[in-house]
Amino acid sequence: MSPGSGFRRGWRGNRALYFIVMIVVALALVFASRTGVLAPIENVLSTPLNAISGAFQQIALRLSLGLGDLAEVQALQARNAELEAALARLQAEVVDLREINNDYARLSQLLDYTTNAQNQEFVTGDVIAVDQTSAIRSIAINRGTRDGIAVGMPVVTPQGLVGRIIEVGANASRVLLITDLSSYVSARLQTTRAEGTINGQVSGNLLMTFIPLGEDAREGDIVLTSGLGGNFPPDLVIGQVTSIRQSELFQEAQVRSLINFDTLEIVLVMTNFQPVDLSVFQQPDGN
Repeated sequence: MSPGSGFRRGWRGNRALYFIVMIVVALALVFASRTGVLAPIENVLSTPLNAISGAFQQIALRLSLGLGDLAEVQALQARNAELEAALARLQAEVVDLREINNDYARLSQLLDYTTNAQNQEFVTGDVIAVDQTSAIRSIAINRGTRDGIAVGMPVVTPQGLVGRIIEVGANASRVLLITDLSSYVSARLQTTRAEGTINGQVSGNLLMTFIPLGEDAREGDIVLTSGLGGNFPPDLVIGQVTSIRQSELFQEAQVRSLINFDTLEIVLVMTNFQPVDLSVFQQPDGN
């Protein structure tokens, strides 16, 4: 028999005795603690225990605060996302309202113009394409033969003459701008009624040529269509004189259109005006 097995049997046989001894020792320690006998030992042992307990309390407090801060940060992030979404919706609404306001202002101007224009009939067209980079300066509008549009009809805005129709489809038309090099418009100065011809320039500006030398042409004069040649009705605003230059034969005036051709959105087509074909009055050569 091994010594270990004997020890185990001895331990099992004396378990009750050991238990009683442990109870007695525990009661003695409790009594000693209550009577203050163990106070010095308790004070010595409590110091590191209190430090450890305080450290755990600090860790627990920080964890609690950290969890609270995390929850607060998550709540703030959610609120921020809601506010950003609301701001995006409001910005979209503001853009829509600005567009509506701009459309209202433009349509009000067109309505006032058409109301004040006597004996004229108009069709409103939206600009759907702009071509000011090629050899021909032109725009396209969403009106065509179905709307009564025909080649040669003048195109205007409340600020003045835009050009004339040069091509027509069923539901779209092409407008030659007065700033094009091939565009010529018979014109006169509003104050002195001096006549000349408006021609488009490469720069996109307008030049009034063939103004008689004896006429008083001044900066700031308004230039109107004269109606000569029958291509446009009279008294449509073309622009304003910005400078005058004299040559040996006639005067020239730089003219600035009151229209911003780069931002055209809505125009009016004068449908009751038909250009006059003067070629029928020309005699064939040799007769």
